[in-house]
Amino acid sequence: MLPRLAQSVATLHAGVQHGRVLLREGPATPQAGVHAAATGRIAAPLPLSPRPGILHRSGTGAPRPCGFNVTHVPPFRPDRRLFPFESRWFESPVGPVHYLDEGAGAPILFLHGNPTWSFLYRGIVIRLRKSFRCIAVDYPGFGLSTHPEDYGYTPAEHADVVGALVRHLGLENLTIMGHDWGGPIGMRVALDELTRLRALVMGNTWYWPVDSWQLKVAGYVLSSAPMQTQILKRNLFVEKLMPLGVKYPMAEEVLHHYREALPTPTSRVGVAELSRQLMAASLWLGDLADEVRDGLSNVPLLLTWGIEDVAFPHHLMERFREDFRLSTIRRLDAKHFIQEDAPAEISEAIAGFLSASRVTAG
Repeated sequence: MLPRLAQSVATLHAGVQHGRVLLREGPATPQAGVHAAATGRIAAPLPLSPRPGILHRSGTGAPRPCGFNVTHVPPFRPDRRLFPFESRWFESPVGPVHYLDEGAGAPILFLHGNPTWSFLYRGIVIRLRKSFRCIAVDYPGFGLSTHPEDYGYTPAEHADVVGALVRHLGLENLTIMGHDWGGPIGMRVALDELTRLRALVMGNTWYWPVDSWQLKVAGYVLSSAPMQTQILKRNLFVEKLMPLGVKYPMAEEVLHHYREALPTPTSRVGVAELSRQLMAASLWLGDLADEVRDGLSNVPLLLTWGIEDVAFPHHLMERFREDFRLSTIRRLDAKHFIQEDAPAEISEAIAGFLSASRVTAG
């Protein structure tokens, strides 16, 4: 019998003619008493205006009101009670890229997967910015970043954009955290910027060609024409697959922030392409796996892993441990989207890991 996620994907494939998916408001998460930005819950959500907020051009420090006379208008304005951060903008070679840069200290770069954006890391950034410089970026086609037409939305291109941001910010003694597609993207950036690297944190991800039958099934199904249509037209990832990927149901106002970042079929092209890249990027992933084995084996690695993720089962951690000599594991009571299920535990694990003697900044 197929595990639940693969079975759910297969069921969706068989029933793509059905339209909208109803969402349930679940019980509070274990972090219900923490600030709304950390828990993702607010008592009475305000209507969110589609008007963008303030654009801060990277490197200038001067606020610039965002109107329709600028080249990029973000799709919506996040609620500051859930996302109490200053939005910054990097003029990448493909257009404006949104990122957060919060706190001071040793830098940590947070990389999201599909279909999320920097909002995913809000509960971690709010905790770690007291001691670390926390940078979280939205790839082109995700979150508040530009959606360029002449861009392929492949992991290789995303890694190039992230690498350009790392160099632009001059980050040194850098820790990179990757989740989902943020894992292979982060590994590529780590290899390309090895002299800047301090440590890696990886959660429910991979960096080799897809070979587990769970991900192969998901890859083939999600690449099919009917499912690609549903991803584009029905926002399938956000409306159906994200609710399946959390142990503690997300509040409606949280899901709203993922939904509004992808408001139209055109804006979901990046999500659809990363789904297709599970199989299409096999050669790129094969080369990456070889380079990781040769170039990153001595880099300290923390694995923060949701043990109830059926797409990325916990035995995949052994693949990491085969290639990395210095590895630490923190198992989480979580499904795939660990940042939604266990932000406090992840933050604690990262802080402890980076304070260990073997991960001391150079």
